[in-house]
Formats: sequence, C-alpha cells, structure tokens
Amino acid sequence: MFTGIITDVGTITAVEQRGDLRVRIACSRNRGPIDPGASIACSGVCLTVVDTGLDGLTGWFDVEISAESISRTNIGSWSVGTRVNLERALRVGDELGGHIVSGHVDGLAQVVGVEQEGGSTRVTFRAPDDLARLVVPKGSVALNGTSLTVNEADGAGFGVNFIPHTKSCTTWGTVKAGDAINMEIDTIARYVARLAETLQDA
Repeated sequence: MFTGIITDVGTITAVEQRGDLRVRIACSRNRGPIDPGASIACSGVCLTVVDTGLDGLTGWFDVEISAESISRTNIGSWSVGTRVNLERALRVGDELGGHIVSGHVDGLAQVVGVEQEGGSTRVTFRAPDDLARLVVPKGSVALNGTSLTVNEADGAGFGVNFIPHTKSCTTWGTVKAGDAINMEIDTIARYVARLAETLQDA
C-alpha cells in the first residue's frame, strides 16, 4: 500500500531479459537501506526488490517484472537512463499525505497537452475509455505513482496542474505530449462505481 507521495527519483542503469525482465534502479540512500523482498512503487507499479547493493555512494536495487506487468504499464518503454518515481510501501503510523494507492496500474493515460501557467504546468490527459467515467473533478488519481488532484474532466479528457515543487521532486518536470502514463484509479471511486452497477442490476 502506498500514498502517491514520491520519496525519491531513481535512474535505470541496467535492463536485462532473464525470462522475466530484470531492471536495476539507482537511487539515493537518504531514507535508509532497502531490503530484498521490499515492495517499492516504481512510477506507480508495485514491484518486489530481489537484490540490492552499493555503487560508490549510490544505492541500487533490482526488480523482476513479468510479461503481464509489462503489457499493462509503460515499463516496455523503460531503458537505461529512464528516470522513475519511487515510493516505499506505507508503514503503520506513516502520514497518509496523498490518497490510498495500491500500485496496481489500471491502464495507460496519454499526455495530449502541456502548457505553462505561471510557475506551474497544466497537463491534459486522455484516459482509456473504460476508465474515463471514474475520473471526476477534484477527485484523486495516481499518475506514474504520483497522487494528483483532477482539475477538470470532460469525456475521456482530464487535466492536472503541477506546482514547481512537484515538478522538481518527481519526473513530471520533463513531461511532454505523447507520453504514456501509468494510471491508477482512486480506490474509493472504483468501489462506488461497482456498488452503483450492482444496485442498477438489482
């Protein structure tokens, strides 16, 4: 379980096909060591750490990724040098600063526009058709693992505003039109929609 509050930005330093895809991600050690078996959200995808180590003063961890995960996320575009948003799993007693995020990506949103508004950046997205109805104005959505508030929603399109702090602490500072973004629908929206469907069928 995660909150969508990014704690570090990692850089992919190795990608290797060993049956499953194995990826090495370099990151800071400011928040302490990472243990094998830990769950880390990597740009919104919950992955299990299979190995760790040090390269000078920089830490790294390896994850193995199944074909199923690759088919549902933007992991297929990862390569050496790709930067990824990182968040460690929530611990009991941690502050819930964003919203409840599972790390299970529902689909890929497409960036359709990027505009500067003062110091902030306004990004518009197109959601997959089957997820669009679950995106609501002022609701929460996790995009590349980041807990964000939806400014407006119209059909499959929706917009989000990124303040300078968010851009500097995540990968959102380099977003561009055409990017495919890991999207996870708010858990509450998912259950409300399911309940509404059940009541309608009753």
